[in-house]
Amino acid sequence: MNVYVGGAIWVVGIAVAAALVTILVRKYSPKEGRSGNEAIGTVYTIVGGLHAVVMAFVLISLFDAVGTVRDGSYAEANGLVAVYWAADALPDPARGQIQEQARTYARTVIDQEWPAMQEGDTVGRQGWTVLERIRTAIDGAPAEGDWQQARKTEAASQLWNVYQARQSRLTAAGNSGVSSVVWIALVVGSILSIALPYLFDGPKLLTHMAIMASLAGTIALLMYAIFQLQNPFSGGAHVDPTAFTSILDRFTAARTG
Repeated sequence: MNVYVGGAIWVVGIAVAAALVTILVRKYSPKEGRSGNEAIGTVYTIVGGLHAVVMAFVLISLFDAVGTVRDGSYAEANGLVAVYWAADALPDPARGQIQEQARTYARTVIDQEWPAMQEGDTVGRQGWTVLERIRTAIDGAPAEGDWQQARKTEAASQLWNVYQARQSRLTAAGNSGVSSVVWIALVVGSILSIALPYLFDGPKLLTHMAIMASLAGTIALLMYAIFQLQNPFSGGAHVDPTAFTSILDRFTAARTG
């Protein structure tokens, strides 16, 4: 099911349920059982305020994580391109080995690692192995003159940047998801934030239904957003391997050009 359709069904369903509960509460709860006193209002202000703060922090951290992963994927891909270009100045067979392994690394990330990260599975060691082969080829490449030595040094430096960006990506994939403690706080806070207003002696029925439906729908929307943003490699705001797909096309064009 499309993530937007699923979200709409979730939000509308919660909002309708809250409106129906409002009808039941107004019908079966005695009027004197509902109050508008200051104590209940104070409790609701504290609970609702704390819950809003927690949700805001969680959403902001997840949005930042998605942005960081996206930027990191492009940094990793750009570093690989820099290694590929620097290898042009090196003699064969080192040049061919480095460039072929760079293409292999991009394909490994696209075909094997990204699907594993989307599913939350452990990423294998093949990517590290490919990078180790590139490092070995760079170290063993003969360099004649200052130009080749500078390009060899550049290739090694850019490969280190790829190492760092890759490690950050795998760390983000391994740490994706909201902890169970935070989820408990979010769920309990959401229930209390929706339940407490039923204790108030609300306005007319239709107005009260609209208020409760809006409140419940908004909280449901934010909870759904948090759920979708848990894993930066899947869900509604997922990061795809576009950076690596682009450079692989560039490598192919350069080889056939």
